[in-house]
Amino acid sequence: MTVINNSGQKLRDLSPSYDPWDPIRSLRKHGRHRLTSVEMTVTNLCNMRCEHCAVGDTLVLNEPDMIPLDLMLRRLDEVEHLETISITGGEPSFRRQTVDNVIVPLLRYARERGIRSQINSNLTLDLARYEKLLPYLDVMHISFNYTGPEHFHETGFANSGHPVPFAAAERMYNRMIDNAKSLSKSGMFISAETMINFRTHKHLPQMHQAVLDMGCVRHEVHPMYPSAFAANLPVLSLDEMRVAIHDLLDHRNEDVWMLFGTLPFYACGSNKEERELLNRLYSAKNVTVRNDPDGRSRVNVNMFTGDVFVTDFAAIPSFGSVYKDNLDSIFEEWTTNHPLNRTVNCFCDAASCCGPNLLVADMYYKGVDFKSRRAILE
Repeated sequence: MTVINNSGQKLRDLSPSYDPWDPIRSLRKHGRHRLTSVEMTVTNLCNMRCEHCAVGDTLVLNEPDMIPLDLMLRRLDEVEHLETISITGGEPSFRRQTVDNVIVPLLRYARERGIRSQINSNLTLDLARYEKLLPYLDVMHISFNYTGPEHFHETGFANSGHPVPFAAAERMYNRMIDNAKSLSKSGMFISAETMINFRTHKHLPQMHQAVLDMGCVRHEVHPMYPSAFAANLPVLSLDEMRVAIHDLLDHRNEDVWMLFGTLPFYACGSNKEERELLNRLYSAKNVTVRNDPDGRSRVNVNMFTGDVFVTDFAAIPSFGSVYKDNLDSIFEEWTTNHPLNRTVNCFCDAASCCGPNLLVADMYYKGVDFKSRRAILE
């Protein structure tokens, strides 16, 4: 789909060769990490209570008023190198007023400025509220971790606190499928994310086929790192994760863009089998491996409190407020002065790698000094 901003300038198509959410692009361009992406949490409401949800402990039944949208737009204006925005929740489109009065204006701002936009959604609500995004949105990012309606019912309402009838869950599942097909036919770029976890790792090829059947133009695959609300879920071993990825690669459609993110495997590692997997990923057709933008090129703004967070899921308190600080200065303070950032702030140009994020380092590589390691290129 050709995308043109208000100045008449054609924006570059998103593709395996152009992913503006990958922080390695701005690092290579500017010689250091810069703030190029701002994520905004626009709701803490959701119609699901997923077992794997990392923000489930923030979900509420009623929420306060938002910060003034004008304030948020002014803070976005101040970000010198802004390239992308992301909108998340909860389910961002849960309230129609949020769609009309917050989401659409933010997406319109992005289109007028010539930056790219993404919204994270479960796509289970009525089609009309998603169709309002068609003129402006670059990426509709949906979660898809199911083998069918039964699996959707089991995992999507595991933390609801009350029984959810299977018939109701099945209707939502079918609506999600139908919405994805309809929006795809209308030209929306839909990227479906599947997490590799204890429930999905043996079913990834089946889920990949379902993603293709919905018309999605990209399949994202990210390991699940239990944190916050989902902190007590079982953790896969690195070997189990590696086997699951090979299985998916064996069965995937090579004509569809497959994006892997936040993988716990590194070219500087001593495990030959893990390096062989990376080599396979790097050489595969239409496969990309994205570095994690959190804390490297992105901050998150809570649109109810104004608090700014440098990572989505690591247990780091608010690092500032849009009421007091501009976002570039908050990001600069994190990247230059925070001791936690210095522990993982490494970069290997040869391997196109920005190192582990804080969750990965804590879960699989406690005590490992990545800055002292070098890529083993074979």
